[in-house]
Amino acid sequence: MRLALIHALRHSPPPIEAALARLWPEARPMNLLDDSLSADLARDGALTPDMTERFQALADYAVGTGARGILFTCSAFGPCIEAVAARHAALPVLKPNEAMIEEAAATGRRIGLLATFAPTLDSMPPEFPPGLEVVPCLAEGALAALDAGDTAAHDRLAAEAARSLAGCDAIALAQFSLARAAPAVAAATGLPVLTTPDSAVRKLRRLLAG
Repeated sequence: MRLALIHALRHSPPPIEAALARLWPEARPMNLLDDSLSADLARDGALTPDMTERFQALADYAVGTGARGILFTCSAFGPCIEAVAARHAALPVLKPNEAMIEEAAATGRRIGLLATFAPTLDSMPPEFPPGLEVVPCLAEGALAALDAGDTAAHDRLAAEAARSLAGCDAIALAQFSLARAAPAVAAATGLPVLTTPDSAVRKLRRLLAG
């Protein structure tokens, strides 16, 4: 069972690979990374037709290798992923957040959304179903710490930021790279913490493995 994992941040592969190893070890992941996508989005401040074409090219390549499903792991590119899903309707194409959002909706009505990549807090809240209150929170400096290799600072900054979400029913971690901070966020808040990798693997396995 080959699964294509398509990334726009270089920190995304390890968390999804770890989730697959724990939750679906029989699956065979392939990683496709173009970290210039996230850099270009941060520079341009908006999605462009060129970005959609690049997503299509990555997905076409993955399907050509025999991938049975595609999981995108960067939260800020929803419309680009929707274009891919329309083009490859015969197989599961998952947005990074959709499985976690489904689990969050079953957990409570007030969901804290913790992110380290600011554009995610613009693109992701509309993906939640009506009736849920989404409380956005940016962990300032956490992604820069991760970029510098300081994982301890990343986790600490994420946990500190999450304390402002104490009144929520659960906390959803918006980046795949944030999954590593889940224990620290849970310890700081005492709340259920949902991560995109675990939720996505559970959904893919349900769709493809029965």
